[in-house]
Amino acid sequence: MRIWIEKPGMFSTVQDLGRRGYQMQGVPVAGAMDTAALRLGNILVGNDEGAAGLEITMTGPLLKITEGEGCFAVTGAEAGITKNGVALSCWTAHKVVAGDALAFTPPKTGGSRAYFCVGGGIDVPLVMGSRSTYTRGKFGGYEGRALRSGDTLASGETDALQAKCEGLECPPSLRPNRDANAPLRVIPGPQDDRFTEEGLATFYASEYVITNSSDRMGCRMEGPEIAHKEAADIISDAICSGSVQVPGHGQPIVMLADRQTTGGYTKIATVCAVDVGNLAQRLPGQKVRFKKITVGEAVTLLQREAKLFGEMKRLRAAWRSKPAFFMPMLPPPIAPAFEIAGRRHGVLNVRVDGVPHHVEWERLE
Repeated sequence: MRIWIEKPGMFSTVQDLGRRGYQMQGVPVAGAMDTAALRLGNILVGNDEGAAGLEITMTGPLLKITEGEGCFAVTGAEAGITKNGVALSCWTAHKVVAGDALAFTPPKTGGSRAYFCVGGGIDVPLVMGSRSTYTRGKFGGYEGRALRSGDTLASGETDALQAKCEGLECPPSLRPNRDANAPLRVIPGPQDDRFTEEGLATFYASEYVITNSSDRMGCRMEGPEIAHKEAADIISDAICSGSVQVPGHGQPIVMLADRQTTGGYTKIATVCAVDVGNLAQRLPGQKVRFKKITVGEAVTLLQREAKLFGEMKRLRAAWRSKPAFFMPMLPPPIAPAFEIAGRRHGVLNVRVDGVPHHVEWERLE
């Protein structure tokens, strides 16, 4: 399937789950800001969870299908989407064919970033094992940049089962919690000992506001100053997703997908993995609070999220296996049977994963 970009939207980039294994060479991970939304979108259309899709920030694109057909789903922020002027629902797999036009409007709920996933994934060249766009380095994705009018994208190869995803919905109970009022759960450290008791109390008790200087690299906030015991600088060490740096000005910065690989500011805490997507969906001007949890509690949250992905895969398998039409069960024999030398023979028509099979059977007496 080929997709022509008539209008690119505010900032639309190709992203997968990131470029891992190269941070020691100074290469950022990049990838989707809300990984759970991308993973669920890929499950809906029959892809592996890490297939590349479009990350759409706020104002979405206008797309036209110029060749082929397939399924797509939009997850993450609840963007308005229409196909040929007819409104469609998010979190559901829909079919498109050549000639169809898809239009997006800004999300009303659920955050600021939506994910457009297609069967087969977005097929752009692999760079260090990933199709993610890293715009600061100008590599990966589509020519290392955000989409522009006139660009053309292609989807990867699909199989017969992916065509059977049409109509599959991710139920609300399996969607990630993106409540903008929920506190971000954090694990203390690794340099929380570099802050005063008052500074730590301020961090956990205060409300911070996301600033306009936030981007895919990090979320900058303003609020009550967090006091250090001494200087804010440390010998540079590794930066992971969700690291909460506090430079000398005492304001927290949460590192996100396009973060640098190392940094020399003290890190008071780390946002747990399941809540990074929640922060990534928030807008400048929205408020943030932090809640301390243990490593064990963070692991439990991650395990619960993994179970949700597993449940969505089970729903997909059941959906793709349902009969294309209702075939009532008749008393045996299903097909004409006959006696030959004491044996009863027949043919049974069954469907497995939506594919018809004709099974010859016989009963020995």
